[in-house]
Amino acid sequence: MGRVVHFEFHVDNMDRAKTFYGIVFDWKFEDWSEYAGMPYFGVTTGDNEELGINGALMQRQGPSSMPGQTVNSAVCTMGVENYDATAAKILENGGQIAMPKYALPGMAWQGYFIDTENNIFGLHQPDPNAK
Repeated sequence: MGRVVHFEFHVDNMDRAKTFYGIVFDWKFEDWSEYAGMPYFGVTTGDNEELGINGALMQRQGPSSMPGQTVNSAVCTMGVENYDATAAKILENGGQIAMPKYALPGMAWQGYFIDTENNIFGLHQPDPNAK
């Protein structure tokens, strides 16, 4: 069994990251720092009845990637109902475009962003009319 059951975003500024993901995706946080021995906040990404996983924001333990550097880790993609509205929230809250919105023809709209902590993540809006 190799199913993904948890994710971690490594962050430089925990409060800034919690604000960003809380506003953009309505994520909820629980302080698990005592168990981890470092700043570490559990993330609930949505209702347990919905498809998806929960994870955490973890204090970064080394230097962050530099702008323009290629992806050197796994990238999480969040499913959204409205790509354009979510993209606007991302940009309004300090995120940046890493790869502009593009069509996965007949399937979805996809794109990538950089959060306030220099992490890349994707957006995915199902749409059978995407082209």
